[in-house]
Amino acid sequence: MSTTNVNIIDVTYTPMIGYAEAWDLQKQYVKQIDKEERQQTLLLLQHPPTYTIGSQKHPEHLLYSEEELAERGIGVFQIDRGGDITYHGPGQLVGYPLIYLDAAGLDLHGYLRQLEQVIIDWLANYGIEGGRKPEYTGVWVGDKKIAAIGVKFNKARTRRGFVTSHGFALNVKAGIEQDGFRGIIPCGIQEYAVTSFADLTGQHITVEQVAEELTPHFCKQFGFEQAEVKALFEDPSDTDK
Repeated sequence: MSTTNVNIIDVTYTPMIGYAEAWDLQKQYVKQIDKEERQQTLLLLQHPPTYTIGSQKHPEHLLYSEEELAERGIGVFQIDRGGDITYHGPGQLVGYPLIYLDAAGLDLHGYLRQLEQVIIDWLANYGIEGGRKPEYTGVWVGDKKIAAIGVKFNKARTRRGFVTSHGFALNVKAGIEQDGFRGIIPCGIQEYAVTSFADLTGQHITVEQVAEELTPHFCKQFGFEQAEVKALFEDPSDTDK
């Protein structure tokens, strides 16, 4: 018998976790959520410098050589989400919603728009007008991209629908575009630049604060009860914590 509640979501934040570890954690949790052995989950975190290459697979959009990657300590992963290449690193809030989408009335593109709206609503709290570009996924402020989105829809084996994985990356700290984005053509988009919250406002807030502030917008958008942001589980295999 299921012990999960469809209106409840577990939200965790960790200040730094390696990409491979977080990816394995997502896959583990997706299986548990599908079997109703775990509550739906929102993982909020930061990664060390990492490039991820999605299903579009354009290796030419990675501009650094292997030697330059090693010198800068940037990892590279070819992964199973949609989209092109992007950067994750310190000063960026990465969010992985692992939630169930029922087959009835399923709108996969609508899910992407909902993720964008969560970030747009958070930006509005600071007087920043975030928006969309019809030809691209993500959140934009003018012609600069502040958040990238790339997701995977995992076919549920025990129910009719999907469990989502991967998610969004919101640039918070100043200068993040110089730290990592200059080594790639982000999402294959050459004509537009990226930006961050601090570069736009001159305000310096912590990534953890953004995680706390973004969570109510996520819960409201997806119909979950208000969630408390907790520390990432000390033992990721223990589903009772």
